[in-house]
Amino acid sequence: MQLSNARAVITGGVSGLGLAVAQYLVANGGKVALFDVNADKGASAVAELGEGNARFWSTDVTDEAAVVANVNEAKEFLGGLNVVMNCAGILGAGRVLGKEGAMPLANFRNTVLVNLVGSFNVAKAGAALMQTNETGTDGERGVIINTASVAAYEGQIGQAAYSASKGGVVGMTLPMARELSRFGIRVMTIAPGVFWTPMVDSMPPQVQESLAATIPFPSRLGKPEDFAALVGTILTNTYLNGETIRLDGATRLTAK
Repeated sequence: MQLSNARAVITGGVSGLGLAVAQYLVANGGKVALFDVNADKGASAVAELGEGNARFWSTDVTDEAAVVANVNEAKEFLGGLNVVMNCAGILGAGRVLGKEGAMPLANFRNTVLVNLVGSFNVAKAGAALMQTNETGTDGERGVIINTASVAAYEGQIGQAAYSASKGGVVGMTLPMARELSRFGIRVMTIAPGVFWTPMVDSMPPQVQESLAATIPFPSRLGKPEDFAALVGTILTNTYLNGETIRLDGATRLTAK
């Protein structure tokens, strides 16, 4: 796929990693539909990217009917749909047995619902439309990219719900890629390590430095641009399929 031909739905697209992907695709001639729950940031993102290049849809990724409707509207705006980029997610931090007792089941359920079920919900709605696209290089009709986390492999204390949800994203990547291969739709997942976030920005410099020191090379936190560049590589290399790529500078999370 040429990046200039990318017509992408991006969940979590108005900030962080999702916005970085949107900026990258638009800079390379693509068009984007931003799915998020933050309308204020959505308006700002569209103003930055240009109304001809981007549009915002207020979207709860766990709502099946709303996602189907919004994906269909997005396809009309984009003039087609060949990319689904799932970046929406929540941390869902909390201990199984905390100071106030056992974790309420609703906390665990909601984290899995947003991070795992939400990713599947948008992916399958996008695939339903992409299956009818004209074929491109190697018979490709579209690409789905999900976002997991290195916590899927080395979850820390307090990340039971988050790690389970991201582990599920990793687990569904290969079977989904195998099933959708007959339609020419590729499925990939990126598992980022410790990246710059608004939470990290608010930390004292010494805490930021200690986080960076845990990363072997390069000894810095990941940048949203690093993530977006990998998305570009996945989109343009049709032989990448059914795999989860760690993007973490060779870091491995400790227990806490």
